[in-house]
Formats: sequence, structure tokens, C-alpha cells
Amino acid sequence: MSLQLSFAQATATGPRAENQDALRLVTPAPELAASKGYLFALADGVSQCADGGLAARASLQALALDYYATPATWGVPQALDRLLSAQNRWLRAQGNGQPLLTTLSALVLRGRRYTLAHVGDCRAYRWHEGRLQCLSEDHVWDQPGMQHVLKRALGLDQHLLVDYREGELQPGERYLLVSDGVWASLGDRHIQSILREQTDPQAAVDTLVASAHHNGSQDNASALLVQVEQLGPANLGDTLAQLSQWPLPGPLREGQLIDGWHVDNLLAHSRQSLLYRVRDPQGQPWLLKTLPASCEEPGAIQRLLLEEWFLRRVTGRHFPELHAGSQRQHLYYVMREYSGHNLADILAEHGPLPLPQWLEMARQLLHAVGVLHRRNLVHRDIKPDNLHLGQDGQLRLLDFGLAYCPGLSEDLPFDVPGTPSFIAPEAFEGQAPSPRQDLYAVGVTLYQLLTGHFPYGEIEPFQRPRFGQPVNPGRYRPDLPEWLQHNLLKAVAVVPAQRFETAEQWLLLLERGERQDLPDRPRPLLEREPLKVWRTLALLSLLLNLVLLIWRL
Repeated sequence: MSLQLSFAQATATGPRAENQDALRLVTPAPELAASKGYLFALADGVSQCADGGLAARASLQALALDYYATPATWGVPQALDRLLSAQNRWLRAQGNGQPLLTTLSALVLRGRRYTLAHVGDCRAYRWHEGRLQCLSEDHVWDQPGMQHVLKRALGLDQHLLVDYREGELQPGERYLLVSDGVWASLGDRHIQSILREQTDPQAAVDTLVASAHHNGSQDNASALLVQVEQLGPANLGDTLAQLSQWPLPGPLREGQLIDGWHVDNLLAHSRQSLLYRVRDPQGQPWLLKTLPASCEEPGAIQRLLLEEWFLRRVTGRHFPELHAGSQRQHLYYVMREYSGHNLADILAEHGPLPLPQWLEMARQLLHAVGVLHRRNLVHRDIKPDNLHLGQDGQLRLLDFGLAYCPGLSEDLPFDVPGTPSFIAPEAFEGQAPSPRQDLYAVGVTLYQLLTGHFPYGEIEPFQRPRFGQPVNPGRYRPDLPEWLQHNLLKAVAVVPAQRFETAEQWLLLLERGERQDLPDRPRPLLEREPLKVWRTLALLSLLLNLVLLIWRL
């Protein structure tokens, strides 16, 4: 079942000449609602500035349009922060010396969670089981006589600071956004009594606005109320499975046609997936991935749909191209077939890569991983088997079946997906997926491609590994420069904070090569204090000779 909401809004000018409040509700298509959520926002333009109404309306217009244009894999706070910071710069640039200022509260409801972004003196409340909770803080000065002077607002300062709050949704609860023209005149007790008495959302907001002016409010009054009727799925995969009720195609035979695709042969199969070579009507080769009809693994359908969804959002030369056709009537997806081999086969056939080829593979792999992480995706299965080197020299990262996106994906408790030898130590301890875990897998992959070994030895499935000191790759490859040895050891460090923070950071060091600064390594005493060492040895030799001389006498 999808997230079901009921909502209402009301605003009134009151005794003022102009209504400088603005309200916005956005209810997108189901798939977009699953990835980006429903947006509700209220802005209150500051009347003392050049045009507060313009600032409020323009800010909500930009937020409503641009929020849904941000990458679908971005987290809600990340997307809102980027947009509000950009709007803050726009307001400061448009004022012509006189600031355009507005306060703003934006609420995004997605799946089973809410995210609140707040700056200024509007208020956001949560009403549940007869209790009213204020979720926002008033950004005003608390000195006497300055309680209505803003210390934070859109357009006020060069660097915008926004409050963010996240939490779990509950069935039946209500979220209320109100301008200061409502809460300042009514108070929390009066607001709570109205919400208790008025069960219909529209009647509730109409009563709030009318009561504010009846109580003497001299400001514009606006209210927006959202009621949670039913919770949505816990993750995007469940939503996609609800939206895409396709049947599995069943076993495909050579020469069979399915949705216009001509089946050549079965290339690979496992308990979780089937991979066929197919051809389009023009005879071009493609790969069709689906599930076995006997697959009963929980969440398999959701993972296949989510894998395709992720791949469509990381298009580029480092990833397989997906077919754009929409004529399918069965559960599968189709990607282009590339001539070449995966790096695991190349390693098995030819042994460790020559250093120049390895450097090129490392650069391309880090470029690909950087793209993923900027999209807020963690691959979680980086290894030579999932790296395809085409005959065109292009490295492509394959198999997004275990990919993870915070807020859109969900793991089972104590589930550690991936290939054990490439899983970061902290993942075995139950820590959430992170980019540094991907970078650890990149480090193990590049270590293996260069040496044919694993830095901590091979880890078997269901083994509880212990991580000590990694073996220096120079033991297997004496030709490696010291800077490269240091880079690899840093990449596979046991402590996440000691690894590279981003793929770009590592890539920069690869480009610098021998020009990078290395940490001082412990030097032997003979190298640090040669004079003292030789003096001590000479003295010991003299003492030994004296002892021998006395002994002979």
C-alpha cells in the first residue's frame, strides 16, 4: 500500500493591505512520490524588506519546481539544502541593495518518514493522540523588545543555516505548518483545542486562520495541515513492485520471441538471476536479466526492479547502457552487451596486471565510484568479477543487485551482503553502508589485480574474520613505488577514518604519483643517529677486547 495523505490549506490577509504569506502543496506521480516524497511548504515574507511577498512566492515556486528535478537518489535534506542555499543567493542578488527576506518551513513526507526544513519564525507542529508537539525553533532574538526580530531568514545572511529534523510517521497523526500570524495570537493551547475539535482538515485550517484574526492578529494568517491516513512501503523496492505488476517470463528457449526480443541463448544462471543473450529487431546484441521462476528468495523481485531503477540514474561511460524501450510485459530489464572480458578472467588467465595497465584501470574505477557516490549510491559488490574491460578500453562497473541508497533501500538486520573478502571490517560489525566501505572494496580489488593476493588473506563465506595488519603489496611486487604501496595500504585500513574520504581524493593522489607527500616512516637507529651507533659499537668492541685480554692473563 502506498502512503495516503489528506491535507488542506487556508490563508487570509487580515488587516494588512497585502498577503505576503505563500503556501505550496505538491503531490507528484506515484513513482516520483516514492523516491522524492510529497512536499508541503509555507513561507512568510518579511514586510520590512523591499518585497516580502515576492520573496515568499518565488522561494516556494523554486522549491516546488527544483526539488523534483534533483537526482532521485539524493537524500531529502541534501536536496533541500542545495536548493535553499541557491534560493538564498538569488534573494540576496535580487534586492538591489534592499534585502528580499522570507521565512520558510518545508515538510517532505516519504514512505514512513518525514523531513522538516525550517528557517525563521513560522512554526511546524506534530499532533498525535491528543498531544501537540512543536517541531521547529523560532529564529528570533530573545532580548526584551526584540522577540519579533529575525536572526535567521532566507536572504538575510550570505551563508544560510537551515534546521533539519527527521522522524518516523505514525498512522492518524497530523502535521501543521502555520505563520506567526496564527501561533503568536492563538498560543499552543488554543491550537491544540482546535485540532482536537475539528477532525476535518479543511475545517481545522479555516478555524485556525479565522480564530487568529478574531483574537486580534494584525498579520497575515496562514495554515497548512497534513494528516497521515496510511503509511507507505519501507523502501523504494516495495513501491516499484506494487507499481510494476509484471509476471516472470519463465524459462526462455533459443529462438523464442518475448516482447519483440529474439532469444539467442542462456549465458549465466544462479538461484537469484538468469542472464540471456537476446537481439533486437535490428539484430543488435543485448543482455536480458530476469529471475528464475522457482526463485522464492524474499525481496528478489524488489531488488531486480531497484537494480534497474539505480542503473537508469547513473548513466555514463562507466556503466552499462539500459534499453529505453517500454513495450515489455514481463519482469526483466535489458542492457547492452559489450565485447571484452571481466577483470577476474583477465587476472586468472594472465596473472597480475602490468603497472601501466593497472594505473589506467584504477583511474577509471575511481571515476566510476565517484559518480556513484555523488549520486548518493553505494555499490557494495565491487570486485574484479563485476568490472568489465571492453575491447574499446573502457572499464564498466556491473551488477547493481546489492546497491544501496540511504532512505530508499532497506537491509534486513544483521545482513552483510557482498563477497566476504571485499567487505569492509566495520560492515561485519553491523555498521550501515557508506562510501568508505565501497572505497575499501576498491582497495582490495586493486590490491588483488596488482598482486594476485588479498591484503588480509581470502575470507570464506560465514567466516568471522579478524583483521590485523595488511600485507604490504611490495612483498609480492618489489617493483611497486613506495607511494603506491602507501596508497593501497591506506585504502584497506581497518579503521574507516584512516582510509580515503572520497574517490576523488584517491584519484588526485594517483595523478600526482611520486610527487605526493608521504608520511614519515620510522627510520632505523643507524639511519637516524649513525655517529652514536658507531661510537657505541666501538666502545663495546674495546670493552670486549679488554675482557678477553684480562681473561688470557
